[in-house]
Amino acid sequence: MIVDVSKNILIVGLGLLGGSYARALKRFGFHISAITKEQSSIDYAIAEGLIDEGSIELDENIIGSADLVIFALYPHVFVEWIEKNQHLLKSGAIITDVTGVKGSIVYKIQDMLRDDVEFIAAHPMAGREVSGVENSTDKIFQGANYIVTPTAKNTPEAINTCLELGRLLGFSNVTTLSPEEHDEMIGFLSQLTHCIAITLMTCNDKENMEKFTGDSFRDLTRIARINDLMWSELFMANKDALLEQMDMFADKFNELKTMLRENDVEGMRKMMRHSTKRRALFDKK
Repeated sequence: MIVDVSKNILIVGLGLLGGSYARALKRFGFHISAITKEQSSIDYAIAEGLIDEGSIELDENIIGSADLVIFALYPHVFVEWIEKNQHLLKSGAIITDVTGVKGSIVYKIQDMLRDDVEFIAAHPMAGREVSGVENSTDKIFQGANYIVTPTAKNTPEAINTCLELGRLLGFSNVTTLSPEEHDEMIGFLSQLTHCIAITLMTCNDKENMEKFTGDSFRDLTRIARINDLMWSELFMANKDALLEQMDMFADKFNELKTMLRENDVEGMRKMMRHSTKRRALFDKK
């Protein structure tokens, strides 16, 4: 369905990701509309040609004409929106999302959703340390990963639509995982790394260190400039999986600490060689 440019696409939540989706999809000629909180975001997006129309109200015509609805909202806001407003969606509409946790919301939304509307979840593994539609760019999708998390309630059409959406957006790797597999992977690859960055930035408050640091510290803590409201919600929504990954990291860190304490140079070098070999697999091609 997504390749049919006669279809209408609605983005709910016109921030960094919502704006970047609009910017990428507008190139293909889709009619793009948006519902968001700030009129300034609508005005900017229209002026820049990212969307065709938008509203800060629950515009029934805009919502009711959308064939594909992309929700770029915090998880709890997304759930609340569906609870209160799903009656505005047209019959046959497909909805998807950008939320960073799946197990705690996918089944909940699918269970409450009308039978004639389908939710297929997805997670664009892309972002920046800034927010707002004015900072949107489709370049964040280049070289990035896009994960679709289907369940038994999803139809082949909806799954294929969501996969094609990822390809149109320009993601380099489009794949599928179950919601549970997704949350385990994200607990390690995204949430744990943010935990480490936060910890590094707060474990030593000595003054003026920014005057002496090198690129290694800056690179390692880039994601420590963090949206505390969003990320605390994501951590709590994936609490069990994240705690498991944090325990795994602590065990390995303590293993390295023990090697250092016991002067086990060969053990440290072996771990470093393994690290170097593994890191090469993550380089963007």
